[in-house]
Amino acid sequence: MNSSQENAMEPKKLIIFLDCGDTIIDEGTEIRDEHDIVIQADIIPGADIMVKTLAERGYTLAIVADGYAQSFKNILTQNGLYDYFTTMVYSETVKAFKPSPRMFKAAIGALDLTEQDCSRIIMVGNNLSRDVKGANQMGITSVFLSWTPRYPKQHADDSEKPDYIINEPTELIELAEKLNQQLA
Repeated sequence: MNSSQENAMEPKKLIIFLDCGDTIIDEGTEIRDEHDIVIQADIIPGADIMVKTLAERGYTLAIVADGYAQSFKNILTQNGLYDYFTTMVYSETVKAFKPSPRMFKAAIGALDLTEQDCSRIIMVGNNLSRDVKGANQMGITSVFLSWTPRYPKQHADDSEKPDYIINEPTELIELAEKLNQQLA
């Protein structure tokens, strides 16, 4: 094994929280049943490559998303991504929605981390008022994926201002490597 392969196997310091809708899954393709559970949806172009590459490089990945657990299980399993996540935190089970700190604290706890670890966590999402604002108030680095036309791309105030902006999922790979290097 060469040194770059060995480095890929080491667990990374950076922890990555990901939203799901319009961050991994294209919300515009969702098909729901009579109970509002998503039974089928397509992946955003490049999101599968992003998730698999980050996991293969040793990053800890967690879903932090608003919605029903069964919806995420359905769509992430169908698209072959379910097993890449160390933990999944959903508003249904936490009984709160982002930007509530409860969502982020639940993910931190599920990974056996503490709030002192917030400086090495990034939250990637498509929604400034939920994903970015929630991350910012916890001291988590916020990454705005501006892929979708469904949500505002301008922050309403400084609480919604992202630390980083990416335009497509695969851009996260290089950003994660850069941020992980800064932690070393």
